[in-house]
Amino acid sequence: MKFFFWWAFLSDVLVDPLAQFLALVVFRAAARVLLPDSDLGRLIANILFFAALTALLFYHGIPPYLLEDGSFDVSDVISHGLLKTIWWLGGAMVLASSVRMFLIIERKPREGRLLQDLVVALIYVSAALCVVAYVFRLPVGTIIATSGVFAIVLGLALQSTLNDVFSGIALNLGRPLSVGDWIQLDDNVQGRVVETNWRSTQLLSSTNDLIVVPNSVLAKSRITNVSGPDASHGATLKVRLAPTRPPSAMLDAMEKVLLSSNAILKTPAPSVTISGLDKDAVEFELGFHVSDVTRVGNARNELFDLVYRHVEASGLQMSGTEGAIQVSIDGAVNNEHRPKPPTTAVRLMESISLFAGLTDSEKEDIASNMIRLPFRKGEIIAHRETALTSLMIVRSGVVALEETDEGTYIELARLAPGDFFGERGVLLGALEIADVRALTPVVIYEIPKQRLAAVLRERPAIAEELGLLLSARTKAEEALHRNGNPETGAHPSALSVRIRQFFHLSS
Repeated sequence: MKFFFWWAFLSDVLVDPLAQFLALVVFRAAARVLLPDSDLGRLIANILFFAALTALLFYHGIPPYLLEDGSFDVSDVISHGLLKTIWWLGGAMVLASSVRMFLIIERKPREGRLLQDLVVALIYVSAALCVVAYVFRLPVGTIIATSGVFAIVLGLALQSTLNDVFSGIALNLGRPLSVGDWIQLDDNVQGRVVETNWRSTQLLSSTNDLIVVPNSVLAKSRITNVSGPDASHGATLKVRLAPTRPPSAMLDAMEKVLLSSNAILKTPAPSVTISGLDKDAVEFELGFHVSDVTRVGNARNELFDLVYRHVEASGLQMSGTEGAIQVSIDGAVNNEHRPKPPTTAVRLMESISLFAGLTDSEKEDIASNMIRLPFRKGEIIAHRETALTSLMIVRSGVVALEETDEGTYIELARLAPGDFFGERGVLLGALEIADVRALTPVVIYEIPKQRLAAVLRERPAIAEELGLLLSARTKAEEALHRNGNPETGAHPSALSVRIRQFFHLSS
């Protein structure tokens, strides 16, 4: 008797729509666990659930798109309303999964995701209106009209915020910028983009300040994206020289400035143009590119230094301040008491910080022993795997340190007037790791090893500075070719000790 009772009870439960719906929910949960967590897996699970729920409703005579006729009791109305609501939401889930699966914008995942969100939101809003109309029997038109009035009031109250939101949508669709880009706005606000959202865009300035720009302001501004179309950035530098030589000679000196720079890109090629000429100055504009906008400052610093060195080496003069009046007082000084101008070799010694601690007489003594060596453009000054026996100082022109490793051309560095090379062979007896080639006509002044040894014996502190310079240069060279001699990577103090030992210097 009990068996038939439980069988009858179980039969009633199994044919109940709510019980069958709960079984569908259990199977849907199991499918979510078993199927892969992907757009395709979610789409398949949603389609199966929606199809089964549709079959269940029609089997029990509950069309989800028709209103109830009033012949059902309260419990049936509630259960049918629940099932219809789930059916409409299930259909919305199928459509939403299809949108996630198929509505894709190639190579623009951010824009595609935004468009998907908008379409999915529209789908769920439509499903909610269908539930209101077919389940709760409410007039959708009246609700839409009422919500429209409410939306107008809310829109007026949140006008600024909504303006920012819709501007954010437009910016995300147009993508004039992205996180990591360096941008500049009309009012000279500039910085690197660190975050973009619906409300605002955050920039990090060069002074490490966080700038929050509302999207509505950003959308109305003229945006200069200096990180596009690639990371390289162009810049210019203006130089004014006194008109003591023909402009062609000055132009040649400025071209050497760009040619000797290690901080700017070789491609696209830098350029020099004459932007002005009057009785007071010849004005040049140097155009160049750097690999990243943050490197512009370092490049300018190097170029200013190179301008000074090449101007001095070419016998040119910088122009005075624009509009300034320069008064010559040469006639007020007797020629007999005027100091004798230093020689070229002495001026070269004074331009090198390595010899800054020497007295004038010591500099003149070294300069008197220096040998002047001219080289033609393209000529090899020193070959790789040879040991130089003199310290070579660049007087004028541009020199390149070049290496060919398994057919790959590597340029280690470029040297300008005031730079020197050969210290590796002179100080340690080591071989040169690169060819030294003249990129322009070059004049080199040579300090023999014997004379340098005498200077180091008199001034042992110079050995310490040479150790620092040699260590810094060899580390930079190793960073480029990664095949340097392990000895060259030694600590500066170790190099100083080796220099002392090599020249038999006292500690």
